[in-house]
Amino acid sequence: MIRHDWTLAEVRALHDLPLLDLVFRAQRAHRAHFGDNKVQLCSLLSVKTGGCPEDCAYCPQAARYHTGVQAGPLLDTDEVLQAAREARAAGATRFCMGAAWREVKDGPQFDRILEMVRGVKELGLETCCTLGMLTARQARSLKEAGLHAYNHNLDTSREKYGDIITTRAYDDRLRTLGHVRRAGIGVCCGGIIGMGESVEDRCEMLRTLAAQDPHPESVPINKLVRVAGTPLAGMQDVGTIDMVRMIATARILMPRAMVRLSAGRQQMSEEAQLLCMMAGANSVFFGEKLLTTGNPEYAQDMALFEAAGIAPLEPRP
Repeated sequence: MIRHDWTLAEVRALHDLPLLDLVFRAQRAHRAHFGDNKVQLCSLLSVKTGGCPEDCAYCPQAARYHTGVQAGPLLDTDEVLQAAREARAAGATRFCMGAAWREVKDGPQFDRILEMVRGVKELGLETCCTLGMLTARQARSLKEAGLHAYNHNLDTSREKYGDIITTRAYDDRLRTLGHVRRAGIGVCCGGIIGMGESVEDRCEMLRTLAAQDPHPESVPINKLVRVAGTPLAGMQDVGTIDMVRMIATARILMPRAMVRLSAGRQQMSEEAQLLCMMAGANSVFFGEKLLTTGNPEYAQDMALFEAAGIAPLEPRP
């Protein structure tokens, strides 16, 4: 049953179930809606790196932090399309383009983004962007260009948000998600754990996502990648069980969503990744880099999937 009226108490009760019971319930939800052992391979390219004016405490691309990330200009369309062709040949069905902007600015750069979206769509790939805040008109322009999904994470709960970001309000994020949904673009929205938040914060974030009607089509669950130079570099590492609980709870609350095991996979063992997939994760980013942080290598991923009997979703023709 698809619900949008979960209470925080109900979400917390799910999250805190004995782990094996929780994973069992998540598996039932997953098999009811997907019924296979396939995982979507998504490729992520930073089309404009670094120099962001925001103060997201986890982000090495913020200009105010000294993380070694060098700011660069927006890539040429041809370079992006070549990367998309390579991703498609490797098995990707979705190609995501990320730009380190606070918000999209109208003009030549946005026009180039629209050109990239049209080009990636012509290659037969699902197109996804994460560009910061959008206006309603910009969302419509992206839809007209063929954008399949827009990523704009909530990151954490409303209550914890101010400890992580001060340059953008929580309602700004919800407003952009509204523009995206009304334009007819799929919503990719999730969060990060390991930023000093409480279990209540984690559950409230999931409750907020599940309250959206319809649910986000894609829900990335990220493990904090602790980058030297960011305010969160010294945070304690997140354990496997914490990740599994979040993924399983997300799967139960939003059973039709692609739940993506996202940032932090490089720090997880193969067994931990497989347990997350047992809990309902059926989408991953693959390739050696996620914007500016590391990711397991392609051959390593393919060997793991083959050994476990997990097949990548077939690329569309």
